[in-house]
Amino acid sequence: MGTLGAIPVGMPLPGIPDALSKGTIQGAVIPWEVVPSVKVHELTKYHAEFDPSGGCLYTTTFVMAMNKAKYNALPPDLKKIIDNNSGIETSGWLGKVQQEGDVSGRKSAADRGNNIFTVSAQEAQEFRRKSRSIEVEWVEDMNKRGYDGRKLLDTARALIEKHTLAQKKAPAKK
Repeated sequence: MGTLGAIPVGMPLPGIPDALSKGTIQGAVIPWEVVPSVKVHELTKYHAEFDPSGGCLYTTTFVMAMNKAKYNALPPDLKKIIDNNSGIETSGWLGKVQQEGDVSGRKSAADRGNNIFTVSAQEAQEFRRKSRSIEVEWVEDMNKRGYDGRKLLDTARALIEKHTLAQKKAPAKK
């Protein structure tokens, strides 16, 4: 794993402050939005972010789901509440709320005088070029597990593109 100069360590978000303070990890990849809640801005002096013109470092998916049998067992009035507060418009609204949280999260680091480095679009392109071997390894691993790794990767990219555009076009929910 250290292809790009770091060894990834998976852990739940609440474990990050303890791991940073003990030196178990030297950094974390998290959205600005959560920086204040786990006090990363107090535990680190350096931050990095990608210039929006160069794309982002990663895409993550949040899913709120409910057991279908439990949903079907609800009375119609409660189903209506769930139905009125879910779907593509709600998803777009939640994404925008999270993005808005990034502003105050970033500000918490800047207000402490922490150094914030912006990865340029050119540097982001180079990062992606260097990370291609990780994609190749992942595709090969999926193929070994009986999946079409290339198709999975291409489908994920197409969905990211589709829903990124949909989010940009979604009307603001109030």
